[in-house]
Amino acid sequence: MALTEKQKRFADEYLIDLNATRAYKVAYQSCKKDETARANGSRLLTNANVASYVEQRMKAREKRTEIKQDWVLEELRKIASANGTDFSQIVEEPIIKKGAYVTDPATGQVKKYQTVKFIPTKELPEEKRAAIAAIKETKFGIAVETYDRLKALELLGRHLGMFKDKVEVSGLENEKSKLDDLIQQMRDGKK
Repeated sequence: MALTEKQKRFADEYLIDLNATRAYKVAYQSCKKDETARANGSRLLTNANVASYVEQRMKAREKRTEIKQDWVLEELRKIASANGTDFSQIVEEPIIKKGAYVTDPATGQVKKYQTVKFIPTKELPEEKRAAIAAIKETKFGIAVETYDRLKALELLGRHLGMFKDKVEVSGLENEKSKLDDLIQQMRDGKK
């Protein structure tokens, strides 16, 4: 059975940002309440024709863009595994004043100080460069910013099912319907 024009519009809008509430309100403009749009949007996603259409379009987009779950997970892994020592190291440098090494009068050894040296980006492996969000020159020197490591770890943990969100349920029938919709959305998102 083919999709109705509104079902197709809903599915196309849903594919933009995977927001069923927003997509439903665009496709069915007479719907003004978010609660109604959320429930109906969730219900539409369980419609076999709509679900099949969305799945086909997602697979086509995956093929076209070559962005697959494995690639996303690999990028998150790169971010999650990066740390400061990948980009810099603490080294000892001799103290030089007026073009000469400063020595300790008691020992005669050259005095040294510790400083941070950045590893040139061309020497970094691609895996480490992928974690860099920005390199800036500040009034204090050069700053290397990486993408949010904790967020990457959280997303990887969620993918692995390590974190379970708890949902409180009251005895009201309306709340049960909302819970059923939420569970269905979660199931749909794991495909």
